[in-house]
Order: sequence, then structure tokens, then C-alpha cells
Amino acid sequence: MKEIIISNKNANQRLDKYLAKYLSNAPLSFIYKMLRKKNITLNGKKSDGKDLLKKDDVIKIFFADETLDKFTKGEQAKVDNKLSDYYKKIYKELKVIYEDEDYIFIDKPVGLLTQKAKNDDVSLNELLIAYLIHKGDLKIEDLDTFKPSVCNRLDRNTSGIVACGKTIKGLQELSKGFKDRTFDKYYITVVKGVLTKKETISGSLTKDNKLNKVSVKDSNELEEYISTKYTPIANNGKYTLLKVELITGKTHQIRAHLASINHPLIGDYKYGDSKTNEYFKSKYKLKSQLLTAFELNCDLEDKKINIKSEIPKLFLSILKGEGLWEPGIQEDLEAKH
Repeated sequence: MKEIIISNKNANQRLDKYLAKYLSNAPLSFIYKMLRKKNITLNGKKSDGKDLLKKDDVIKIFFADETLDKFTKGEQAKVDNKLSDYYKKIYKELKVIYEDEDYIFIDKPVGLLTQKAKNDDVSLNELLIAYLIHKGDLKIEDLDTFKPSVCNRLDRNTSGIVACGKTIKGLQELSKGFKDRTFDKYYITVVKGVLTKKETISGSLTKDNKLNKVSVKDSNELEEYISTKYTPIANNGKYTLLKVELITGKTHQIRAHLASINHPLIGDYKYGDSKTNEYFKSKYKLKSQLLTAFELNCDLEDKKINIKSEIPKLFLSILKGEGLWEPGIQEDLEAKH
């Protein structure tokens, strides 16, 4: 007999979903059969599997050891210990902006994937798990039924705030907020040209999966609808520092949308201006788009969390070098728009 006491990490999910992960090699029909026969019980009682698990609930599985071994993964989850020196350094310097029992917000650096693109990638997701295990907030065996995860994605070369769920509740709340667009998401960037007025631009977006590139057209087709709001903060006659609010959130939306109105992001080699990019690469060694997820306001079920990231060093150096940073700019960026 196996007894499982539900931790806070696994609370707020249905019993059958939890069992499908724990007994990962068993057909769902078999799990329901075991529930009907009371070979699996919840708090000493029969369950149909639809019960929502709570912290300290007790699941008992009345299987022989060999049967249990057959239907579980048979090996503990592993965390990749073969991180390159670069990622080891990033892990040690992983910048946590805010953390509580359910949520963790991390300031992602440029160059780090949010989630794996290939099996051998090391992403923020793996570093998050390594961080929580190192802290003692997560055990290796927990990974059989629950994996903390990022809830919003940033491009590899976009820095800034990534929201992560440490528990099922945290994942559910954050995922719902992003899906329902109830969170306020602000970015900062520098674009070519001068913009002086606050504007909201809209259109529709089409993605070319082969090129991993999107295009924007002037229409309001609901399926591909995008809306982007920007506020000019400062300009030097050639370039403009913008604070951008994502009303919708599509692939490459800020980059493609601003490029479509002839104000591409500085350093954007996919949608930007080649001569402008070459200037910033030569002068500042800038190799990627100047874009950071600067502010995130989350109105959650049990609390409100307002997060701001730091402006990356290279970004700030460029602002100062181009005369876009002076007293009062930080306050303007942090002000409500």
C-alpha cells in the first residue's frame, strides 16, 4: 500500500489528473476502475476522481509493490547537472524580483531561452527548478507529479519579467490572468525615428512558421487581432525611448507592429533597419533588439502583485550614450500611462 499526503504544490487539481501523472504508465480507464473498486481512496473514502485536492489530503493506493512499480515512472526525475559554465553563472546570479509560496517572478537576461526549443537546451524553466531544489522548496521526487513552470514567454533576446508558478494554484492563477488579458504588461524599447504622441495602434498579424517571422496588416480580423499602446518618454531627434503596453500578446508583436509603422526597434535584425543596427553594433556592441519586459501588474484571486525589473546595463548605457537618459526619466517610466 502506498500513502501519499498532498502538499501545497499539488493542491487545487482534480484527483484523477494527479493520479494520471503519478501512475503515468497506467491507462486512465484502469485508474477509474481502481477508484470504483476502492483500490484507490481519498481521505479513506471512495472517490470518482473529480474531487479537488486540498493540502494534507491523503491518497491511499492499495497495489502490490510490483504493480505500483509497473505503473509509475520507475525512475526519479532528474535535473540537468551538466550545465555549461555560462548557464551555471546565470543560475547563480538568477535574479528573483518577487517570491512567495505560490509565485516567483524572475528578471530574465538577454540570451536565455524561456522554455526549451530542443531537448538539449537549457532554459529558464530548468534553472527555475534547479533554484527551487537548491533552496529546499522542491524535492526531486516532486517532479514526478508537478513541475514549476514559467507562465509567460519572452523571446531569447528580450530581457525582463517572467512570471512562474511554484504550485498548481500559482500556475493556474497566472495562466488564467495571461489568457484572459487581465494583467497589465509594459515593455520599454528604443525605436528609430521620432514619436511624440501617445498612441494605440491595431491591426492583424500573420505568422510564417518556416521563417519564424510575422507580418502585420491594417485590418481588424478577430482571429489575428493585435493592439499595442505606446507612450513616448524621450527622444534625441533620431531615436525615441518608448514605454509600450501590450493590449494583446502575440509572437513578436511589439517588434513587428512598430516596424510596420516605420519605427523599428533598435538592434532588431529580423524586423529592423540594417544601417541603424550596424551603428549600434559598432558603437555599443549591441547584438539583439533593445527590448525589456519592464513592468507587470497582476490582479490575482488572493492578492495584487506589482513587479518592475531593472533596466539592463547595456540598455542603460545606450540610453545615456544617445542622450535619452536624464533626471526624471526613471520616474516617467514608472508612472502610470
